[in-house]
Amino acid sequence: MNTKKYTAIYEKRGKWYVGYVREVPGANTQGRTLKEARENLKEALELVLDANKQMLPRDEKPARVIREPILVHAAR
Repeated sequence: MNTKKYTAIYEKRGKWYVGYVREVPGANTQGRTLKEARENLKEALELVLDANKQMLPRDEKPARVIREPILVHAAR
């Protein structure tokens, strides 16, 4: 199991905390408390990453692949 680091953003909107993950479109949630929003966002991120993984094509005879890390320095 790989452990990766993502950036969670939380905003207080009225009585709710809204959270999203900057690096993963679709990973967003809300909660009445910051704790609840954090728990919900972790679950949402896991679900989005799992769904993305399941959508990858699966060949019976996979082609030769090269996997390597790639580092990108993005402007803030």
